[in-house]
Amino acid sequence: MAPWALLSPGVLVRTGHTVLTWGITLVLFLHDTGEPDPARPRTHPTPQLRQWEEQGELLLPLTFLLLVLGSLLLYLAVSLMDPGYVNVQPQPQTEELKEEQTAMVPQAIPLRRCRYCLMLHPLRARHCHECRRCVRRYDHHCPWMENCVGERNHPLFVAYLALQLVVLLWALCLAWSGLRFFQPWGLWLRSNGLLFATFLLLSLFSSVASLLLASHLYLVASNTTTWEFISSHRIAYLRQRSSNPFDRGLIRNLAHFFCGWPSGSWETLWAEEEEDSSQAV
Repeated sequence: MAPWALLSPGVLVRTGHTVLTWGITLVLFLHDTGEPDPARPRTHPTPQLRQWEEQGELLLPLTFLLLVLGSLLLYLAVSLMDPGYVNVQPQPQTEELKEEQTAMVPQAIPLRRCRYCLMLHPLRARHCHECRRCVRRYDHHCPWMENCVGERNHPLFVAYLALQLVVLLWALCLAWSGLRFFQPWGLWLRSNGLLFATFLLLSLFSSVASLLLASHLYLVASNTTTWEFISSHRIAYLRQRSSNPFDRGLIRNLAHFFCGWPSGSWETLWAEEEEDSSQAV
């Protein structure tokens, strides 16, 4: 590996996320975040996580650590995996196979050729300028992941948001429980400044994670993507449609998103909806 590869945006972003995650965890474990111990002076409260350990209650601290580790592993999985790149160099095919595949794809579907990859886009795919690749069922490019969110890693991305929100809310409660306001301002700032900064960071991250999770659950429930929701007026297969042609209903949308059922190509589903719309008219 070349030395400059270690300074690539992806490595820097993932390293920053990992350091920030464990740094906040260490602050919560080592800072005075618990209720004051009656046997000690009030100015020296026992850390809540450490207090659980001293009392032999290891389940809660261990659970918190496992949740933090799980969220970090999910983050790395989503950021490192293939989001569903369209193969730039398709395998050679015989003329018979090409004719068979052409016959299976309805001709009314407005497929377009990518001006960067110079290949026909599958339905719902889009070229990502940051990754310089076309991504199937493109949702968005996440700068915090330094990776696209697409067909393959979108379910894991939603799972990551859910687990991360649980960790953030728990950490927020731990940080809040350690903020003591009975001391003079100067003394309070020296003893609680780091914890207060951690609390502000956790509040910001919790708000962002809540909004992201709510928006993605809404999109999943309606079987649409962030890109389609924002740019439907510019997308050929949505521009002249009054409703989402991929919406199969809440249960089937969730089942297809998380379990891959029912299976089937987006081209076939779009053509079926187009035919139903034509018959209705």
